[in-house]
Amino acid sequence: MPSRLSTGVDVLDRELGGGVPAGTVVAYEAPPASQGELLLYELTRPRPTLYLTTNRTEQAVRDAFEATKAPTGDPEIGYVPGTDSLENARRAFRSVPTESTVIVDPADALERADRSRYENFLNELANHMRNVGGVAVLHCLDSGHETPLRGTTEHMADVVFKLRVSEDNGDIESRLTVSKFRGGTAPDSSIKLNLGERVQVDTSRDIA
Repeated sequence: MPSRLSTGVDVLDRELGGGVPAGTVVAYEAPPASQGELLLYELTRPRPTLYLTTNRTEQAVRDAFEATKAPTGDPEIGYVPGTDSLENARRAFRSVPTESTVIVDPADALERADRSRYENFLNELANHMRNVGGVAVLHCLDSGHETPLRGTTEHMADVVFKLRVSEDNGDIESRLTVSKFRGGTAPDSSIKLNLGERVQVDTSRDIA
């Protein structure tokens, strides 16, 4: 199995020394009113992907993939019902093949479960990703009102990506910070992104 797995975003791979270690669980925190979903879509490009939606229908997610101009893969899309969402998500990820990606979008519904059950879920997810040499991404909405177990997600995840979006005189600036990176060295500065039709590095306002 490869020691590093591509994220599907070249600039992010370069910043991370080639990608994320195989067997990694990533917590990706992004504002709901942002273009942060573009990163999720591009994460499906390098490998077979199981995309689990917890709040949109499967058809809505398929429509979003068809509409985006970002480069994507052809993920298997599954819906995780709110009733016993942990067990439904667990059944789903157990079937993924070697060197695959699992995306949970968003993970907020899972973070409202009982703490011990949620910790067991995260441990099982991490173990399975290590066994198959894949990567799991938990999309955590950063709305200013944290779910009860967001701190547990951040603590147990191997890697934490945080997307921050600000507006200055009508200009929107998006920056991605890698605040945690087990098994590697986190970049010491944020990455300025252009989240238009796809994920690109924004160098327009950099000072030479």
